[in-house]
Parts: sequence; C-alpha cells; structure tokens
Amino acid sequence: MKIVADSKIPFLENVFGPGVEMAFLPGNQISGKDLHDADALIARSITKCSAALLENTKIKFIATATIGDDHIDKVFCEKNNIQWANAAGCNSGAVEQYVLAAILYFAIRKKLSMDGVAIGIVGVGHIGSRIEKSAKALGLKVLLNDPPREEVEGAPGFLPLDRLQEEADIITFHVPLTKSGKHRTFHIADKPFFEKVKKPILFINTSRGEVVDTKALKSAISDQTIKQSVIDVWENEPEIDNELMRVVDVATPHIAGYSIEGKATGTAMAVNAISRFFNLGLDNWYPEIKPSEQNIISIECSGKSDLEIIYEMTLATYDIEKDDKGLRASVSDFELIRGNYPFRHEFGAYLFEMNNCTNKTIELANKLGFKTKER
Repeated sequence: MKIVADSKIPFLENVFGPGVEMAFLPGNQISGKDLHDADALIARSITKCSAALLENTKIKFIATATIGDDHIDKVFCEKNNIQWANAAGCNSGAVEQYVLAAILYFAIRKKLSMDGVAIGIVGVGHIGSRIEKSAKALGLKVLLNDPPREEVEGAPGFLPLDRLQEEADIITFHVPLTKSGKHRTFHIADKPFFEKVKKPILFINTSRGEVVDTKALKSAISDQTIKQSVIDVWENEPEIDNELMRVVDVATPHIAGYSIEGKATGTAMAVNAISRFFNLGLDNWYPEIKPSEQNIISIECSGKSDLEIIYEMTLATYDIEKDDKGLRASVSDFELIRGNYPFRHEFGAYLFEMNNCTNKTIELANKLGFKTKER
C-alpha cells in the first residue's frame, strides 16, 4: 500500500515498515496527481482535503495530525466512502501552556492585577477544560460557554455568551471552526459581539482565525474594548492582516499547539487510526521522545509571590514574547516560521527543584502540571 504524508509531520520516518510505500511532500503542494495511486493521506490543516484534491484518487482513509478537521470535505468523503480521523486533544497541553504563558505575561510583565479576575472560556472541549482547571488553580473566577456540550449535558456549569461579555475580564476562544448550522462559530466574535462586552478585556484566540472578524477585532482594539490582545490564529493565513498584527499586544504564527509532546501525540493518533483501518499492527504505536536538554531547573522562591514563581517556571519552558518578536521581525515569512518552528517541551517534561518554597506554592505548581521536588 501507499501513504502520502505531509513532510512537516514529525516521527513518521520508517514507522510503517517495508510493506508500505511512503511519499513525503510539503502539505501545501500535495495534489490529486500525488494521490492518484495512494491508499491513505496523513495531513495537517494546511492541506485542503477537498473534492478537487480527492476526486479520481484511490484514497480510502485520511488521518489529520491536528485537532481541527475543517480542512476535510466531510460531505465528499461520505459520498465517496473515504473514512477520516482527526487527533482530538493531541495538543491540549501545549495550548494550555501557551494561554497560561500569555495570562502570566500580562500579570507579571505588564502588571495586570489578577485580583477578582474572571476568565470566560468559549469552547470547553479538550483544551478549554484544561484552561478551566488551570484558571481555577490560579484563583480566577471561571465562566464557561459551550452550547453543544450544554445541549447534551444540561445547563448547570454553562453560561450564555452574553454573560461572558458582561462579566469576563479575559475571554479566550477554544472552538472548532464551523461555517453553518446551529452552532456556527464562523465570525462568532464580530462587531455585535464586541459591542456587548461591558469592560476592557484581555482577548485571546488560539482556535481558528475565522472565528474572529478581523475588521471588528481591529475596531475593538482601537476603541479600547480590548485592552490587551493575544492572537495566534489569523484569517487568510499565511497572508495575515499586517495592520492587525501591529495593534495586537502578542502576535504569534499559529504555533500555540506546537509542542514536542503535542506533535508526537498527533502523529501517534494518525498512525494508530491508519493502522486500525488497514490492520497494520500499530494500533498502540507512540514515538520515542528525547528528554529536554535542560530537564532540571532550579527555582528560588524566597521573596516572590506565587504568581511570580509560576511565571518564572512557565518562562523556563516557554517564552511567548520571543515568538511574538520572531513574527514581527519577518511577518512575510509566516508559513516559513511556522513550518520551521523549534517545537518546545511542555511543563511535564522538566523537573523543577523548588528552593525555599511553601507547600502551598508547590501544590499550586503541581496542579498546573509542573513536576517538582524540594531541596
């Protein structure tokens, strides 16, 4: 059999063995001609798995090594008996790390008070649930909005969007992109959305660029409805709006989920799905990950608040400001930066030696996913 795979998906070399022919191609250059004799495709969101790509091919299965699946034409696949699978939740730890880094960046570096702060989480799936847990550990008031979950599970715990718009100091989006239907998310953050926001907010989007109306976002920043902004995903990627990039506080090239652990899990879920479909015996395969070079980090706690300590620990694993500066220095190279991104390790890949720390601080660090030991 033959599998075509995006060449930027890591850990795939020599996975399937000699009985499987592998063809590795840049994701944005995969064509119908490349797939005409292929049985399966392993893709990222950059490959639009449309009728134009899939028609007149032998493709029987598509595995996307991403949480999102809006790049797959599901109607065409169903009509043509093409099965597909995504990697739901694969990068949830990385996005949690990114969002926590963003919040702490403003709390510590920009002296944004966290006292009595309410965070509104729009979309409470794999990622949103982790943000919920972290936010509660930090003592934030958590407001949850997820109509699809509320429909299934009932109202307790979930709030309508207008409650978040009224009460939240931080609003962060973690929804899939859906362009039609009852729970449409395309441009859910539009001009009317921002007009209903009652106080200046920290606005974070790591979901999909099209969830937010770019023009409305720029206007909300201009009139101070949005006081601070963190944007990782953009409409019309990689041709992003330069004016928007100039006015947001933190701009990154769609890399919130780009951790080594997240990529390993995404690749493993794609391989496992293909294995189950074609009976290849790799249903539980997982790549070997090299440990972090700096896997033991010493933290001195004396004279610091819990928030300062957690920020220092977060910064040791991920510097969001560095990614912001990298994009601003070369915005025309958006896809190149993203494609060559040096995947970072998540919190749990490090061991933190905690010096002169209280049990309360250590307990907080552990709740956030850090591994610690006392000295």
